[in-house]
Amino acid sequence: MQTGHVTTPFGRRPMSLALVKGQMAIADSNPGARIEKWKVFRDVCEARERFGLQDRALAVLDALLTFYPNGELDAEHGLVVFPSNAQLSVRAHGITETTLRRQLGSLVDAGLIQRRDSPNGKRYAHRNRDGEIEQAYGFDLTPLLARAKELAVLAQDVAAERMRFRRAKEALTICRRDVRKLISAAVEEGASGNWGDVETMYVGILGRLSRYPDRAQVEKTLDEMELLREEVLNILETQLNTKNMHGNAIQNDRHIQNSKSESINEFEPSSEKEQGESLQEEPQTKSVKREGPSRVVEPINSFPLGMVLRACPQILDYGPNGGISHWRELMTAAVVVRSMLGVSPSAYEEACEAMGPQNAAAAMACILERSNFINSAGGYLRDLTRRSAQGEFSLGPMLMSLLKANGEGIRRAG
Repeated sequence: MQTGHVTTPFGRRPMSLALVKGQMAIADSNPGARIEKWKVFRDVCEARERFGLQDRALAVLDALLTFYPNGELDAEHGLVVFPSNAQLSVRAHGITETTLRRQLGSLVDAGLIQRRDSPNGKRYAHRNRDGEIEQAYGFDLTPLLARAKELAVLAQDVAAERMRFRRAKEALTICRRDVRKLISAAVEEGASGNWGDVETMYVGILGRLSRYPDRAQVEKTLDEMELLREEVLNILETQLNTKNMHGNAIQNDRHIQNSKSESINEFEPSSEKEQGESLQEEPQTKSVKREGPSRVVEPINSFPLGMVLRACPQILDYGPNGGISHWRELMTAAVVVRSMLGVSPSAYEEACEAMGPQNAAAAMACILERSNFINSAGGYLRDLTRRSAQGEFSLGPMLMSLLKANGEGIRRAG
């Protein structure tokens, strides 16, 4: 029967305190313990990365276990196997002797096997008259038995970590796909927004991900990508809500026009010149051409000043005296904000022409309120101007959204 004790290696191989500690640990192990040897081997395979073992080291360990005759590792029957290097090489799929020695050393360093060297360094066993092994020199498998529970816990932990890693990668793949396709759909269908900047952010997030990332890197990238997806969805939701509200307004307007078509025709001027004269009499209106024989005149609405200031309280700080009490002061503050946000005079002038001075000032206040989410205020204003000129933009939904975000009555007009 093999008893646990501390031995030193043969030849030039040095002794270390780590080897002493490992041998003492297995000497204190439960002498009556048993474990199925291939279960331990599967646990080692699962946790091999924790020990820094290569695949060939596992092949060598597999070969060593085949030389142990019983199906269970049992200290009472001895746990030392003593195959020659030639025999080990054959059972380890023909690896070279140099590789064999190196992998045996890695198994010893990992604390999975121990050397029991003979006086001359050879591997052999002393048997009694009945053929039972009394003393053996070779490789001791006791560490596998002593660390069986530890190896099982490590294997479970590695399996759980691998599952978390796989799920994180799956979630990142889906999130990448969502953002990529949402950006493509927005660009192809002409949705308003700084999609070039969003695309740059998307590429930047992926660019920071290494070629072979670990779970922490994947989860960090996933967090960033989920934030970007949320921002893209917020932009699209705002666009869709604005489009729906504007579409409902147009439908209602057309319904009213159709119900009063006879009265409109009765008072419609009979010539282009008369139409122009009629338009000049209403300076607060803008003519918009629609399909059909007649043109419909739509008013440019100015929203209540108090509503604009409740929706955009930050603009108050840029008023002439730190407050705004009428539209002229709002338009003065808008010019200051325009310069501060880097909006060109020409862009603001075009906005005034397309929306009217009051609505342009209100739009500038809205842009200031959302400046943390807008990369290019000038580009954003030009986009609003273009859509307003095409009848595709209404200031109302933007103000209502900001009112909802800021709350009614957070800051009142002075």
